[in-house]
Amino acid sequence: MKLMSDLFSTDYGLMSIIGIAFMLCMAAFFVRMFLVKMNEPPTPNPATAGRAGNGKGLPPSH
Repeated sequence: MKLMSDLFSTDYGLMSIIGIAFMLCMAAFFVRMFLVKMNEPPTPNPATAGRAGNGKGLPPSH
């Protein structure tokens, strides 16, 4: 019981709870973000869009 009273009544205990809660929320956010990003279709890269095909649209090489 002393452990719980120290955890909820002291400054270092409350900071520990806040730190643990923050880390769990951050982990949940990143897991959700990565799952959403993995499931969305790839978007074409506008920098390489003109390079597809038979070479038309390429700048002249020197």
